Parts: sequence; C-alpha cells; structure tokens
Amino acid sequence: MLKLEKKQVKIVSVLIALVFIGSVVALALTQSGGIASAAPSSTVGVVDMNKVMMEHPDMKAAQDKLKAEFDTAQKDFSERESGMSDAEKESYYRQIQERLANLENEEMEKLLKKVEDVVKQVADAKGLSIVVAKAAVVYGGTDITQDVISRLKK
Repeated sequence: MLKLEKKQVKIVSVLIALVFIGSVVALALTQSGGIASAAPSSTVGVVDMNKVMMEHPDMKAAQDKLKAEFDTAQKDFSERESGMSDAEKESYYRQIQERLANLENEEMEKLLKKVEDVVKQVADAKGLSIVVAKAAVVYGGTDITQDVISRLKK
C-alpha cells in the first residue's frame, strides 16, 4: 500500500476541503440565482406600513370615531356605576372594553384593506412581484411607501 508522509496527508486534506467548500459555494450560487439576483433592479418592493397607516387620509376620522365611542362609554359607565356591585361593574367594564376593541379592529381592518389594495396597485404598476414590510428588510428592495401614500390621498 502507498505510504504518505504527514506533510502529504495535510496537503491532500486541504485540497479535499477546498474542493468541498468550492462545490458548496457553487451550489449555493446556483440555487440562489447567483449574485445578480441581489442587484438593485429587484422585483421586490418594500413599504413602511406604519407610516402609510399614520398618513392614511381616513385615519383621523377613524380615531375621532373611536374617541367619541370611548367618551360615550366612559360617560355611560360613570352614570351607571353608582347602582352596581363590584362584580357588575367589572362585568360591564369588560363588555365595554370588548365592544371598543371590536370597533377598533373593524376600523383598522377597513383602513388596512384599502392600504393593501393600493399596495397591490402600486406593485403592479411598478412590476414588483412581491412587497414586504420595510421593517423586515435589511438591504435592498424598491421602496414604494410614498407612492402608496400619494395614491391613498387621491
């Protein structure tokens, strides 16, 4: 059998490791579409949903509606609480909280539906295949936040 010196064994081991690493890198590049897929001409859009929601033209009206409901509920609770036991107060308070939470969810869902529709329109117009939340992106993507806000305000 062939006898190898320690130095030859080390060289062969390093060569095998380099071939293995090279093949892993080549496989990774072919699976990810290569370096060109990370180019700025990406078909991935990003949108800052918090900014869009805060600048939504209907946000003020939704907030005013929720505040009015909260004020009404607070006034109603204050008027009724004097004749209630602690258990009744707690139960009524939970009912009010649930009603207000449901109303808030309904209002936000309406706004979010409009935003999602506009995001889709802007993405289609710009040829974007996917749009993700800007907060989830470290680098890259086409920012469409201002386009969405502008279209919402029309």
